[in-house]
Amino acid sequence: MRSSGLLLLNFLFFFFSPILTAKGAFVGTYGINYGRIADNIPSPDKVVLLLKQAKIRNVRIYDADHTVLQAFSGTGLDLVVGLPNGFLKEMSSNADHALTWVKDNVQSFLPTTRIRGIAIGNEVLGGGDSELSGALLGAAKNVYNALKKMNLEETVQITTAHSQAVFADSYPPSSCVFKDNVVQFMKPLLEFFDQIGSPFCLNAYPFLAYTYNPTQIDINYALFKPTEGIYDPKTNLRYDNMLDAQIDAAYMALEDAGFKEMEVMITETGWASKGDSDEPAATPENARTYNYNLRKRLAKKKGTPLRPKKVLKAYIFALFNENSKPGKSSETHFGLFKPDGTISYDIGFNSLKSFSSSKVASCYVTLVISISVLLVMI
Repeated sequence: MRSSGLLLLNFLFFFFSPILTAKGAFVGTYGINYGRIADNIPSPDKVVLLLKQAKIRNVRIYDADHTVLQAFSGTGLDLVVGLPNGFLKEMSSNADHALTWVKDNVQSFLPTTRIRGIAIGNEVLGGGDSELSGALLGAAKNVYNALKKMNLEETVQITTAHSQAVFADSYPPSSCVFKDNVVQFMKPLLEFFDQIGSPFCLNAYPFLAYTYNPTQIDINYALFKPTEGIYDPKTNLRYDNMLDAQIDAAYMALEDAGFKEMEVMITETGWASKGDSDEPAATPENARTYNYNLRKRLAKKKGTPLRPKKVLKAYIFALFNENSKPGKSSETHFGLFKPDGTISYDIGFNSLKSFSSSKVASCYVTLVISISVLLVMI
């Protein structure tokens, strides 16, 4: 009877425990960035409820906050944590520090918190800080070697996200190459990522492109709305939306650098619902249109005109409006949800429903009683 009971408990533990799968797992095509530069957003445990209710499984955060990592424990949500830019020089110069960081912020939370990746810095290259750019590859290698020592290199993927500032030109897509002052840092980084099977991660914002060039860009082209689009004479391809063109521009830059087979993944894209006077396109209607049409485009599970067989995957920016972000007003208004969990605009998600703790307790008691009855019957 005792051995049978233990077998049952082991089965229940195995059945309900999260299982980590192969490196780079991205369920479906839709993910979201969970930024927390705000003083009025819900607690991490409520955020988990919101994500599960919206059926968003792929989530990125910009650090490795333990409160968040603990809240995601046992949820089945796949999480990418961030190593902030301020840590890069230290991690690049000291392998022991990288090892300690991975132990404290990744290994200690696995496997119950499904940490699927580590983003090494954010938009480092093309930013003008040569020391930081020079530290990026060393930090990535040391963090990867730390994962390898813990036998986690096949579970946790190393990436870094780039802005479009790394490109010399991206119009038309076939003309895109990396900037001369970026190549010296980019090429060895790409060689390393190619060896370990990591994608090229791009933060792509048609919103910003349109905002900076409103007279030259058709807003319908930026919003996935019906338009003539653009024609690229070199590749003989036509683009009916700007995001696809931005992605194929990245593919062309990679091909020019010798990495034709590397996948491009979108780590940030979105549209602001409010902005300053010089950001007139930042409206709730345009934000709703962009995010609704983007969601439909991702649901088709198709590639781009240049890479039709590489299904596009994207993390949307962002989950919440973040009222403490510096910069222009648009920076604080990219959220799909308001701080109270209600939707900013309707793209098919529901507002956060109330979740009674007594209800949870009742379910837990029922489960315990059921298990006890089963044990007695054995």
